[in-house]
Amino acid sequence: MSDKAFTPAVQAAIRLSDAQPGPYYVQLQRQLQALIDSGTLGEGSYLPSERDLAEALNVSRTTVKRAYDALREADVIASGAGRGGTVVKRAPRVSPEMSRLKGFTEEMHELGLAPSTRLLALEVVQDRTIASIFGRPSHAPLLHVRRLRLGDGAPLSRELAWYDLTLAPQLEDWSGEGSAYSWLREHCGIQMGGAEQSIEAVMSSPAEMEAFEFDVPMPCLLIKRRSLDRQGHMFEYVEGTFRGDAYAYRVHLAS
Repeated sequence: MSDKAFTPAVQAAIRLSDAQPGPYYVQLQRQLQALIDSGTLGEGSYLPSERDLAEALNVSRTTVKRAYDALREADVIASGAGRGGTVVKRAPRVSPEMSRLKGFTEEMHELGLAPSTRLLALEVVQDRTIASIFGRPSHAPLLHVRRLRLGDGAPLSRELAWYDLTLAPQLEDWSGEGSAYSWLREHCGIQMGGAEQSIEAVMSSPAEMEAFEFDVPMPCLLIKRRSLDRQGHMFEYVEGTFRGDAYAYRVHLAS
């Protein structure tokens, strides 16, 4: 939790009065917004429950609810279990150009953000459904990687990837850190040839909500990619979920 929390001193700074313009719920919304914008209420701070704040300010619970609802609608706070709401940690807005095959690390560097990775799982598996995507028999070995990708420390993408170890057996020695494409190029001699990619809108799953620190399901972009080397061999299958409040892809269209 942030050290800039909803303390009694913060509560005392809220002043609702008939002498001020607007109904009480609008005054409360504006004052809470000002406390958040100034950093007095820091990222991750918990607001009081509607009932507790209403009693403290001697107003109706409906007044607090309307103020909280307006802040949720503005994506400033998100619902928290048993509390009024959690101050939303804003992800950086990024607008990468989708014009060629590149990994997350390269994309972040192009956008001027520092990439980092939180490894969730790295294991050799046999998965007949995924093997069929590669055109391999059901017992073919695959390297399965689950990673959370971050830009400037903010979680931006949850990535599930599978790699064909029949084509690139050296990849079994990869730690899962950094760019998989760099490892494939430097240690396996695989040169990127292109990819087939689809994008669809989805709501975040429970695992994605946890990864992105969402309190409620939020819109995301699900990108599925089949990556090929220069000989046309498929070496990677990826399902990456990108948070919708951070990503707006740009696509160059030729005439």
